[in-house]
Amino acid sequence: MFNFNDRVVVVTGGTRGIGRAISESFLKAGAKVVATYQGNDEKAQEMKLSLKELGENLELRKFDVRNAESVKTFYTWVEETLSKVDVLINNSGIRRDNILASLSENDWDDVLDTNLKGTYLMTQGAVLLMMKKRYGRIVNISSVGGELGLPGQANYAASKAGQVAISQSVSKEVAKRGITINNVLPGFIETELIADLPADQVEEYKKQVPMKRFGKASEVANAVMFLASEEASYITGASLTVDGGL
Repeated sequence: MFNFNDRVVVVTGGTRGIGRAISESFLKAGAKVVATYQGNDEKAQEMKLSLKELGENLELRKFDVRNAESVKTFYTWVEETLSKVDVLINNSGIRRDNILASLSENDWDDVLDTNLKGTYLMTQGAVLLMMKKRYGRIVNISSVGGELGLPGQANYAASKAGQVAISQSVSKEVAKRGITINNVLPGFIETELIADLPADQVEEYKKQVPMKRFGKASEVANAVMFLASEEASYITGASLTVDGGL
């Protein structure tokens, strides 16, 4: 459906779950994909090998999106090796759920640093390169949790709402340079991120979804592909919800 030939796409957290589905979708559409990850070398290599010929257009880069120096080093490598970045998908994200009264400062900091500071650092680096080319697409993988405020997720909800707020401000700063920044807000998606939920809680959540099922990572990837495409050139600062009607 979409043509990303000759495009360089960076997907943070791009080797597992939703990130992997996004990376694979862009590869199938002809893009050169750089999938970043922080820790699991085995999963990253398994992904690349499983893609066979498509894997030839996949670069894997291991670093922490929370670390400013690591992000700077990454973008230096991108500019020197690939000369540009056309699309950035801010997908890196973690959960550390607990009710606020018991939520530790470390769990607050870890979630905000990964989900929100990581988005800030990666977006800043991408914008500096995109402005030189006067073209760019940035898509944040936020969450309906940032709007609904599920119990036990004060830190996660704050970080995801913050991603939307960042996009609304930055979209006005970079629009004249041909850069758009938007958000995709998944609901309950079948990934490792929710694999730790108790079975009874999963069933309760499914009852709340009008479609009575959890979404697939590929369904999120489809929305991302649209917002990153030429066809979405007049959409910026917006949010597209993928949640089965929550």
